[in-house]
Amino acid sequence: MGIDATARRVADGRAARGATRAGFVARGIVYLLIGVLALRISFAGDERRQADRGGALAEVAHQPFGTLLLVALGLALGALALWCLSRAVFRHDEVRERLLWAGRFVFYGVVSYSVLAYAAGDRGSGSGASDQQSDDLTATVLGWPAGQWIVAAVGLGTIGAAGWIAVQAIRRAYRKDLRTSEMSPVVERCVDVLGTVGGTARGCVFAAVGVFLVVAAVRHSPGDAKGMDDTLRSFSHTPAGPGLLAAVAAGLAVFGMFSWAEARWRRL
Repeated sequence: MGIDATARRVADGRAARGATRAGFVARGIVYLLIGVLALRISFAGDERRQADRGGALAEVAHQPFGTLLLVALGLALGALALWCLSRAVFRHDEVRERLLWAGRFVFYGVVSYSVLAYAAGDRGSGSGASDQQSDDLTATVLGWPAGQWIVAAVGLGTIGAAGWIAVQAIRRAYRKDLRTSEMSPVVERCVDVLGTVGGTARGCVFAAVGVFLVVAAVRHSPGDAKGMDDTLRSFSHTPAGPGLLAAVAAGLAVFGMFSWAEARWRRL
């Protein structure tokens, strides 16, 4: 048996599938916590907590056996990243599909690393870190030749990806990846609500991140780029006020629950 066939067999094995489902559970926990933190901000103006990945990790860390829980989350997200890589390598022949899954591999790989780094004591991945990291990275890129064009292109790409996420959710494209035949009619309707609402909210947040990147590029102002926390807070500064933030926050929490549904019924 060749190396490629062995790798494919491992990627499709029961242990790999179980680890991947654990990854979807971990993703759901992170999104649910971010949504809950954002809801606290919208209703109580809670400035002590940050509605980003670091804020979610801080909440986990404060629980009994918090460090062990963080390690488990990080490893599960790492398994999800490896599953995305296996999809890019083994499951698709089209270049576009390979690139999409490779991008997901990089994204979840970075998230996994940040969670494990936080568990190891690196609080640079902690609460509010997404905002500072966004400012620092944008400032660095703006200092490059053609930096404004690069930041603008990333922003426009993010907006495009966000629109695709939202449209796919509205079209319920996720259904083709779920074993809906194993669901009762009530469960199937609930999962549809979770997938549509959660995916649309996620797309809205990413779109806002992209808009702020474009603004930062046009103004040549790194401070206009925003991480997750500042992006979510910006929804409360619109004419709709804190109500819009609450709606988006609830949508992120719903996406977390949809991730749990994927852990149970996703075809792997």
